[in-house]
Amino acid sequence: MPFEIEKKFLVSGEQYKQDAEKQVRIVQGYLSTVPERTVRIRIKANTGYLTIKGKGNQSGATRYEWEKEISVGDAKELLALCESGVIDKTRFLVKSGKHTFEVDEFYGDNQGLVVAEVELESEDEAFEKPSWLAEEVTGQNQYYNAMLMAKPFKNW
Repeated sequence: MPFEIEKKFLVSGEQYKQDAEKQVRIVQGYLSTVPERTVRIRIKANTGYLTIKGKGNQSGATRYEWEKEISVGDAKELLALCESGVIDKTRFLVKSGKHTFEVDEFYGDNQGLVVAEVELESEDEAFEKPSWLAEEVTGQNQYYNAMLMAKPFKNW
């Protein structure tokens, strides 16, 4: 089974923008936000995706993830069926050592929130931390995109 292992951090400042190799706009919604199985529809640039994620392990760093590319037309149709709310963000890809951090700058009801994630081979894998990384929030449910729809950052 495919699993993702990632750690999540808050971001301090805007240096990540200058360090970014690429950026892309992402809009996504959820057909299901049940923690045991979230089902996400995403449009990233000109590509659609259907993703199913399982519940995280005790640390929150490892969980099942299955993703398939779909057409943008199909993604738009499925977005119309999603639970209320949408996640709108720009993702900045920032290389640090041998890893690439995905830094998400949120808009709309989550304006002001900036979160970075790094995918790892194992939960204890060492990685080079950029100076703009702040507090680690791995496993804190309120930072999951699916939770940001139900309880957006502006309401914290």
